[in-house]
Amino acid sequence: MEIVVFHQYYLGPGQPGGSRYNELARLWSDAGHQVTVVAGTLNYTTGETPPEYRGRWILETHDGPVRVLRCHVPSTYRDSYAGRMWAFFGFTAAACTAVLRVPSADVVIGTSPPLTIAIPAYLLSRLKAAPFVFEIRDLWPESAITTGVLREGSALSRLLYGLERWGCRVADKVNVLTPAFRESLLRRGLATDGKIVFVPNGADAEQFTPGLRDNDVRRRLGWGDRFVVMYAGAHGRANAVGQLLDAAALLRDRPDILLVTVGDGAERARLDALARSRGLDNVMFCGPQPKEDMPAFVRACDVGAAVLQNNPTFRTVYPNKVFDYMACERPTLLAIDGVARTLVCDDARAGVFATPEDPEALAAAIRQMADDPAGAAEMGRNGRAWVLANATRQALAQRYLGILEGLVHDRARGRVEVAS
Repeated sequence: MEIVVFHQYYLGPGQPGGSRYNELARLWSDAGHQVTVVAGTLNYTTGETPPEYRGRWILETHDGPVRVLRCHVPSTYRDSYAGRMWAFFGFTAAACTAVLRVPSADVVIGTSPPLTIAIPAYLLSRLKAAPFVFEIRDLWPESAITTGVLREGSALSRLLYGLERWGCRVADKVNVLTPAFRESLLRRGLATDGKIVFVPNGADAEQFTPGLRDNDVRRRLGWGDRFVVMYAGAHGRANAVGQLLDAAALLRDRPDILLVTVGDGAERARLDALARSRGLDNVMFCGPQPKEDMPAFVRACDVGAAVLQNNPTFRTVYPNKVFDYMACERPTLLAIDGVARTLVCDDARAGVFATPEDPEALAAAIRQMADDPAGAAEMGRNGRAWVLANATRQALAQRYLGILEGLVHDRARGRVEVAS
């Protein structure tokens, strides 16, 4: 098959961020399929555009066997929320012209956010008479509204809700990354149960493997024998990483405990300065790291943290990072309620829950895990076993491939029946 993916955030070489489609595209290519990705030029975690992409409307590159068409993203992405919206629409315009550089497609995927990704993906699917899969990685614009980024009832909110409805309506299948997303779509009548499929996030269990905590990362950063709780991910408003600083303030009496963050975002510089002004010498900001270095960072920590705002919308999400933590046999400190809590704490028995944005609860959970190394180790082993049984990237890639092949087969059969 010729698979075309529209994904604004597809990572370039050495870039930090979520690598779901880098891994899926590689695995699909390894299985003998041709994969083209239409992606953006700007890295969403750092807000930077690599020098080789600057000033280019569309630039063809390759990620191993995967053909990548890098499309212009305005540099306003990190300036403000209005600047981010402008960047989304700028990329959409460039991606629509990139459609003309895709000679053929058997199936097309558009993965959101941003919701605008559905426009060029649907355009290509129509031009090539190929089935279209609309993937929902986050509930937009709902999450933007509940975090205060957008105003309920505003013109932009109404436009984005309209895009969400339209994308679900015109798609042949809608892939959701959590069961709660499915329930939301069904409740709002955006898609029928038969149209919705479920291929969630997972971990590359061949890269994210168990290992000794006393590795080069731990030695280089001077963590010594301290009990390290590491948050890896975006530092934006929705992530509410500041709650970890508040927990650190309550842990001043525990010099054996260190809270570490890895990643970047609009809030990182402010939070770093805030930690210094509060004299929190038990907090370390490591900044963004290349994706290939992340397995070593996870192995160097004792606990992986996943935190978000105390926001009802976030009860629907699976944070990507927990799969990587579990794959490396590291227990999870989870300050996210809802389906993530069910997965990590109930199904996998791989972590401890603390109420989001409750520093006392976070500090108490960290003390509990630090004082019970045997229990933490057992949760780590449980997590790895659960990932191997349910969420390896390899198995999920095959599941997704089966869905795509079914769509292509059904489309071809329909053509034969019409012709006959």
